[in-house]
Amino acid sequence: MKDPYLFSVSNNVATFSVNDEPFNLIAVDYIDRLEEQLPAVLADGAIRAIVFTAEGLANFSAGMNLRQIPEGIKRAGSAGAFFEQRHRVLEMIETGGTPTIATFFGYCLGAGLELPLACHFRIAASEGTKIGLPEMDLGSVPAWGGSARLPRVVGSQHALDMILRAKKIDGAEALRIGLVTEVVLLEEVKARAQALGEELAAQPRLAVKGVLDTVVNFDSKTLNESIEDEKQASKNTLDTPDWQEGMAAFTEKRRPVFNQDQE
Repeated sequence: MKDPYLFSVSNNVATFSVNDEPFNLIAVDYIDRLEEQLPAVLADGAIRAIVFTAEGLANFSAGMNLRQIPEGIKRAGSAGAFFEQRHRVLEMIETGGTPTIATFFGYCLGAGLELPLACHFRIAASEGTKIGLPEMDLGSVPAWGGSARLPRVVGSQHALDMILRAKKIDGAEALRIGLVTEVVLLEEVKARAQALGEELAAQPRLAVKGVLDTVVNFDSKTLNESIEDEKQASKNTLDTPDWQEGMAAFTEKRRPVFNQDQE
């Protein structure tokens, strides 16, 4: 049986790549495997960034494999448990304390947008990208947090425009409304995601986690709660090896080399 995704690690960056060309549908096995493997990846001090991409350059993902829904519900025991599992996995991606990056190219629809919405960075190809939540055309609504996360990223008006019209947008429009952080040429999108992952992996891991803990889901916290998160993050980094290295590098007028105790 073909693996639902391919997994690799390079220069402290882990990559999960959907393995179902050309449409790279997200299979039931993909979520099952991700739920099993992701906790260990997030706990691995040598992995300091994660990229979510797909095989080939035709499509990131045209969405969930709808034909597998009955099998997924059977495995989970109920429809509710089936969808709850997906929410658990996306929450791990979003709140696991490790920076996550998604690539957009070709079709990025339904679950192919909802998974990237749980990531901290999104990079789109400048040509051929079609991003959207088409569930309205199926008489349904996004089921993996799309209608909850999208307005938090792009605002309610852009989110309603995309969801209620089942609208598909390209990379340039995604950049304009703040859905993606960068747009690059199609042939460069995976390399750029890896490069960004390596840049983030070079930052002090504990400080990165502290910032993620403060910023992720900030809109559900009061200002005082976010400030308390920041205070705790500051305390956690004080006098650590990375803090000492940063101070020494500043004094010596050189670039710091962080995470040396985690290699």
